[in-house]
Amino acid sequence: MDQRKSLIIIAAASLFAGAGGMYGGMSLKESFTSNAEGELAGGGPVSDRLHKVEVAYDLIADKYVEEVDKGDLVEGAIQGMLETLGDPYSVYMDAKTASQFNDSLGSSFEGIGAEVTVMDGKLLIVAPFKNSPAEKAGLRPNDQILKVDGENITGLDLYEATLKIRGEKGSSVELEIMREGLSDSIKVSVKRDEIPLETVHSDVKNENGKHYGVIEVSSFSENTSKDFKKQLAELEKQELAGLVIDVRGNPGGLLSSVNEMLAELVTEEKPYVQVQERNGDTLKYFSENKEKKPYPITVLVDEGSASASEILAGALKEAGGYPLIGTKTFGKGTVQQPYPMGDGSNIKLTMFKWLTPKGNWIHKKGIQPDIMVKQPAYFYSHPLETEKPLEAEMNNEQVANAQQMLEGLGYSPGRTDGYYNKKTEAAVRSFQQKHDLGTTGKIDSETAAKLQEEIYIAVKDEKNDVQLKAALDYLKRLN
Repeated sequence: MDQRKSLIIIAAASLFAGAGGMYGGMSLKESFTSNAEGELAGGGPVSDRLHKVEVAYDLIADKYVEEVDKGDLVEGAIQGMLETLGDPYSVYMDAKTASQFNDSLGSSFEGIGAEVTVMDGKLLIVAPFKNSPAEKAGLRPNDQILKVDGENITGLDLYEATLKIRGEKGSSVELEIMREGLSDSIKVSVKRDEIPLETVHSDVKNENGKHYGVIEVSSFSENTSKDFKKQLAELEKQELAGLVIDVRGNPGGLLSSVNEMLAELVTEEKPYVQVQERNGDTLKYFSENKEKKPYPITVLVDEGSASASEILAGALKEAGGYPLIGTKTFGKGTVQQPYPMGDGSNIKLTMFKWLTPKGNWIHKKGIQPDIMVKQPAYFYSHPLETEKPLEAEMNNEQVANAQQMLEGLGYSPGRTDGYYNKKTEAAVRSFQQKHDLGTTGKIDSETAAKLQEEIYIAVKDEKNDVQLKAALDYLKRLN
């Protein structure tokens, strides 16, 4: 369930763990009919209240000073009702928008490869997909998008905003973002590409003669659980001494997919998730599995782990007794159900809360790891802006960011506080010389681009992944 549903995989399917939804068992028509004879909050029968809507519709359609599109009035009325909820995850998609997002359910799609959501009126990145253009450009979880190609997106709903970000492979989009820790916004150019939806990747690490499996799940799509089971079975043929499940940067997806995975990993003793209705009634979901795996498991999480990822993490932590390693998760604890409106449009309505096995609601709180491990500082560096080259005697956030990159790459700038001193200049020259750039000691656009490229390579280099190392070290201590 993605509390932040999002950018490019925002789907219209019946079972979502996240910004998607979980089937509620009652159609919108049935729900409306069941209340039609009752009273609405605020007093008066439903029929009387709807009469006001009808009168307003007829008045505007027939008497407004200019001719209006009656279809637009209906669409606006629906949007207005949803807006009164103050819930960014309850939204209406017209037929055209719904169709565009349904196209994202295939084996691949074109865009920047990031999940986005609306939180407290802000358009935020939940997580960039692994190896996506968004990740390569340096976008990070919780980046707030202010503008798209120079256009202010304030006031746009989630789907309107994300449609502006999506686009054809090979085209570029400029995002202006605000990031925690920066006093000024920065601009990031992202080249769109085809984003494959291969969501499960596995590997075996051989440590001291023992085999440790690592399975990375980047999102929960239609085939994720099937691929997970298949790859886990292959790993288990090697007599695993332990397993790492990596859901860092995983923004969520289909609830049915995570359900099927958890059935393999937890036992029937405790519920792996609880779903609470508006009246407080709670439905508990149990695995039918009677025995735990014969090897220890640990789970890697971070601030980009949202929705279905948090269901999995919460279940393995509280029902399985397996530790979480990394940083606090995103924090999305509601469930949305999409309802087709008969003409290709649909309403996605928040209908439930989901709770962890112990009944905790993690909404806007996230899940704390059992073992807190942060990545090296350069993992969190910002995209460099070089409208004007960075040079000696400058003192600003961009210089501090560049110094952090140089430090991470082993060039010893001497300081990382933003003052461009002689040692920083020498470090820049050294970097430029190694990469056949003009050795000016100034960070121009070419040097900045190369710095960011090298940082991305360093971040993707497994030997620098201290969170994964911590997970493997934990498993080794148990053997």
